[in-house]
Amino acid sequence: MSELWTTGLAGAAAGLGVAVPVGAMGVLLIQEGMRDRRGAVAAAAAVAVVDLAYAAVATALGPLVASALSGVEAWVRLVSATVLGVIAVRGLLASRDTGPRLESDGTPDGGTPGSGTPGGGPVRTFTRFAALTLINPTTALYFAALTTAQGAELTGGTAGIVFVGGVFAASLLWQQLLVAVSSFAGARISEAARAWTFRIGYGLVAVYAVKVALPLP
Repeated sequence: MSELWTTGLAGAAAGLGVAVPVGAMGVLLIQEGMRDRRGAVAAAAAVAVVDLAYAAVATALGPLVASALSGVEAWVRLVSATVLGVIAVRGLLASRDTGPRLESDGTPDGGTPGSGTPGGGPVRTFTRFAALTLINPTTALYFAALTTAQGAELTGGTAGIVFVGGVFAASLLWQQLLVAVSSFAGARISEAARAWTFRIGYGLVAVYAVKVALPLP
């Protein structure tokens, strides 16, 4: 039993290792939390589910996953960077000049929750964030490298399930914490300050897009 606890804690540490650094997805999640709490909760669940899926695949097929992505990693990064770049441009265009006037629920004036850039209800938001996380090769390579290094400790179905469960629990808790904090802040800052957070946030997404794309294939 103590070995399973150790494996579960190792999974939780792995989940936090990939989730805590606030990269492009973290910035987008925070922006979603300031705009629409329900959509952000769905987005956080989507990111955690993809982390779960990648961890499960990597636990079972770690060496093969790393080998499969090694030849096309640059092109996958380029696709990911393009998607992030489009999101950044749309967000920056929507918040230019004085920025959209936001209602108390974090949506643009005259809109409905989740109807602003990039828009959609919880199901659509879940799908969008899941797709964005899926095309990020870093997560797959991270878990592939980690599970390959720990291959001997993760042999056997029970150890693998406990490890993957730890990854999912830690990732989900962290993503939901980001949502809670961003929703709390979003409801209490002025419209002008909130507009600037969107500009800065989408500016960071643009920077991450460039960072992900380089070096070019």
